[in-house]
Amino acid sequence: MEIKIIENNSIKTAILTSNECLITNLNEALDLISNAYYQGAEKLIIKKENLIPGFFDLKTGFAGDVLQKCSNYRMKLAIIGDFSKYKSNALKAFIVECNRGNQIYFVDSEQSAKEKLR
Repeated sequence: MEIKIIENNSIKTAILTSNECLITNLNEALDLISNAYYQGAEKLIIKKENLIPGFFDLKTGFAGDVLQKCSNYRMKLAIIGDFSKYKSNALKAFIVECNRGNQIYFVDSEQSAKEKLR
């Protein structure tokens, strides 16, 4: 799992550079979050491809568990991808609600992720 650290105004952001599915369970998510935290990052950017598809099925509870870990570590998270293919109204509402907050964002590009995480 390769993480690139960028710094802006003394605040570090960790970017998971892989395009592969690397987060298939809560322990892997926690490893990534704690690795970023250990490197001094306060923010994390990942791609939707890094997450097991079950993350986007809210019935599994996986998304809630991952977001709770981010909250526990005070790690802001941006997930990059095209989320329009998901038909679940619950997921769409979840994404809208997250994007209204200041902790978790679902965005369409790395540039958007960096802007949201400022």
